[in-house]
Order: sequence, then C-alpha cells, then structure tokens
Amino acid sequence: DGALLDAAEDVGYPLMVKAAAGGGGRGMRLLRDGSGLAQAIVAARSEAISAFGSGELILERALIRPRHVEIQVFGDQYGTIVHLGERDCSVQRRHQKVIEESPCPVATPELRTQMGAAAVAAARAVQYVGAGTVEFLLAEDGTFYFLEMNTRLQVEHPVTEAVLGVDLVAMQIAVAEGRPLSEVLPGGSSVELAPKGHAIEVRLYAEDPAAGYQPQSGKLSRFDIPGVVGEFTNPGRVGIRLDSGVGAGDEIGTFYDAMIAKVIAWAPTRDQALRALSGSLAAARIHGVVTNRDLLVNLLRDPVVVESRMDTTWLDGADLTALGSAATGDDATLMSAFAATIAIAEVDRAKRPVQQRIASGFRNVVAAPLSRSFNDSNGDAVTVEWFGGRDFTLAGRDDVTVTGVAVPPDAGTSTFEESGQPVEVDIDIDGLGYRFCVYLDSERVDVESALGHIALRRTPRFVDPADQLSEGSLLAPMPGSIVSIEVSVGDEVTEGQTLLVMEAMKMQHTISSPYAGTVGELPAGAGQQVDAGAVLAVVQPSSTDQQEQS
Repeated sequence: DGALLDAAEDVGYPLMVKAAAGGGGRGMRLLRDGSGLAQAIVAARSEAISAFGSGELILERALIRPRHVEIQVFGDQYGTIVHLGERDCSVQRRHQKVIEESPCPVATPELRTQMGAAAVAAARAVQYVGAGTVEFLLAEDGTFYFLEMNTRLQVEHPVTEAVLGVDLVAMQIAVAEGRPLSEVLPGGSSVELAPKGHAIEVRLYAEDPAAGYQPQSGKLSRFDIPGVVGEFTNPGRVGIRLDSGVGAGDEIGTFYDAMIAKVIAWAPTRDQALRALSGSLAAARIHGVVTNRDLLVNLLRDPVVVESRMDTTWLDGADLTALGSAATGDDATLMSAFAATIAIAEVDRAKRPVQQRIASGFRNVVAAPLSRSFNDSNGDAVTVEWFGGRDFTLAGRDDVTVTGVAVPPDAGTSTFEESGQPVEVDIDIDGLGYRFCVYLDSERVDVESALGHIALRRTPRFVDPADQLSEGSLLAPMPGSIVSIEVSVGDEVTEGQTLLVMEAMKMQHTISSPYAGTVGELPAGAGQQVDAGAVLAVVQPSSTDQQEQS
C-alpha cells in the first residue's frame, strides 16, 4: 500500500486504481484527487481478491470523457494475425459495458487503419493464437490509448459476427484444431472483410437502475423477447438475436453475474438497428425480477445515443428517471397501480358465482372512494383510491379516463393466473391513450405499457404483528454474505455512515445508516449468509431526526 501511495503522486490525477487480474469494473476505483486514496486501495483489493483471487493492483492516469473502442483480433498457430474491425462500447455503467455496436459510428477509415495496426502489433508481440480483443480509449481530440487486451472471446462478439457474416466460435475451434486462418476466414486471411450494415447489442441485467443498479434475484415468471430469428450470422434482413442461459421458470441466483441475456439487432443502417432493438425490447415480457429493460429501451432512443455523442462517463452522471429506467416516475407507478386495481376488480367480478352483471366496486355510499394498496419493487407503498361502477374513476384525477377493459374469457376459472394471459386496460391520460397489460400472478402483479414495466405486489389487508419490523430496521436487498461489520451495538452513527458490507452477484454492496442515531441491533455476523429481506441492523434515530421525520 505504501508503494502505491507514493507512486500515485508520480502518475498524477485523475487516477484509476485497478485490479491487475480483473475486468468488468470490479476492483476499480476512480479518484479525482488524493483524498480517499488509502481507502480506495483497501476496497479495490478486497473486491479483487473476492472476484479474481488476486489482490494485485495497478495505478494509471484516468481519461475523463473518452470513448471505448476495441479491435477484434484473430491469430492462428502459424503466425498469421488479422483484425476483424472495431466495436464501440462507450455506453457503460460502473465501467461495465451496457451497449456495444459495430462498426464504431465515429471511426474514420484512417483511425480504423491505425487502431487495427496497433491491435495486430500487440497480438503479434505475444504470439497470440485464437480470438482476442485489444481495447483502446479514444480521446476527444482523436488520439487513442492502449487500455488492455482480453485474451478470450468477449461478450460483445455477436455484433462483429453480424456485420462480417462470420462465426467466431467456430473459427476459435477450427484454429484450436490446427487449421490456418487462410482456410477459416471467408476469402482467406489476405482479404480484409468489409462490414455490411450495422449491429447493436445490449446487456440485459437483473438489476434495478433506479436503486443504484442494485442486482436482483428471484424466479423468472416470464421471459419472452419478440422478433428473434434463428440464423443470424449472414446479414441480409433486419433481425434480432438472443443469447441467454435462462428462460421462464428459472431462478436468478446470487452466485453469478447479474447479466441474464444479450439481445442483438442487425439492420442495413444504424438508425434501423436502433429502432429494431428498442422495439423488440419494448415489446418484451420479462417478469419475476426487476431488470434494466426499460432503461435499455430509453437509452437506445435517447438523442445522445442516436446522435452518437456518448462517452464512458455519460451514463454514470445521467438522470435515470429522466432516461426512463425501471422506476419511470411516481405518476407511471400510480397509473399502473390504477390499471392493476381495475384488472383485479374485473377478474374478481368474473369469479362471482352470482350477480356478475353488477359493476365492479359497486357500493351504497357512492361518495366514499374505495382503496387498494400495493408495494412497488423498492418496497414502497402505493395506494390507489378509486370509484367503481360502470365507469372507473381515479380519485382526485380529472385527467384520467378509463376507455375500456378486456378480460380473458377464462378469467373466472382457477387456471387463469397460470395461463399467463393479461387483462388489458385502456386509459386516457390527459388526452393520450395508453394500453396497460396487467399480468396477475398470485400476490405479484406485472403491468406493461408504454410507460414501462412496473412490478407490484398486493399488500395484504391484515398483517400479523409478529411479522412487523422494528423502526429503523435495515434489510438485506438480496441474498448474499456479510463481508464485514463496521460498527458495534451502541455506537453513535451519522447519516450515510457505513454499517456493514455484504457481497452478492460478484459485487460488494454497502449498507449505510439512513439517518443519525444509535445502533440498536446487529443480528448478522461477518461471513454469515443472509436471505433477501433479512434484518441486518437496526438504527434508532436520534431525537433530532425523530422530530424532523414527525
């Protein structure tokens, strides 16, 4: 640590602390100045040991607003090394790629030639065999800098396959079998393949962007992405490719990375590829866990991406609510909960053994609204006050009108919830029409609309007092293990102070105090495995905070 602290002054700031054996943003910390360097070294090393089994760190000067452009290289056992074009991976969060595309929309022929030559030289210097990627950071002035070489086939390799019409996995196997590139590459190794059209890939994660990209776990109840075609390595028509190891009914656990799928689009132009990919994702039905689906849709439609003005830091500083992440805003949540309320009421009416013609929500005291409560994906309460009858009305909202409800014919049967059919609720909101597709899965309700996917859970009318939590209880956001406990029972803590660190899905997560107070309980211990929702700590607020809250 001392050597790193001394070397930091020579490297200069801004500075990047990185795991030497790492990747994907793990074991990495960015520092604008020297404050916090010692803590950053400790945290990066701990994360690096956990993720890669090595605590070795490196320091390097950081570029603040670069693009991330990489070159696909390939070498055989006979000394032939070629490059297969470039990919732009500039849309990132926490140094983890979110959107990748080929070719790079800002690469000139001259830049492509220079980067390709540098990548081939790097691969030749280590006598590389097989598929590999040489990554560069492209500065705003057009200069580029070597970042690292990934000696493997990367997650984003499908976009290269799509624009070149090759199968990199088959090539990898053929080269390992001893075949020369002259036999493996279309046209031979002396022919430079020209990209056809444009390909874009997004990484679909089980995570909540609005909650700091917090990984999610649970069972996928639905996993349907439309427009997927079978053969995808030969460009020619607009199509969607899906690379995934999960499907409906699978459990998203906590022992692996949060990425559950890659979704790739190819089209003759970049604009067409953006539209095809965003359209397919917008029509997807992915239920059971919160994902970054809505964020991806809105990123693909955002002017910064459409006009190709992104850099590696853009998403970290973006307003995720404005971009339309999974939490599309309070109004979207309320409208979705209102649609869910109508759907539940109409399904309940269909289940009546008698008097099915009486309108849902009928009551003698028509002046008093009915009420239904839900919890959103963050556990926050969402209460809908509404008036039933033949025309549903949202209390206090004159700009909301229900124009139609379509209930599946088998809504009154015991198998309806298992059928996967939605109740369709059409609502006019301030002159704009929206269709809400409401999926009822026991206590869980998934609502899909142009406002995005909103996951709700029905709140029970009565709660067992034994299940109620103490005030100030901090719960585990997901299953994981406790890495360290930073405080003791009885300690006075400040707002935002770290109480403990837990690890899940190959990432460390800090649990902080929501306000100033006193640590009352610490039920969990270091090294302990905990379930989602387990109480990790109880902080009793100080008298000042109690007065402010009241």
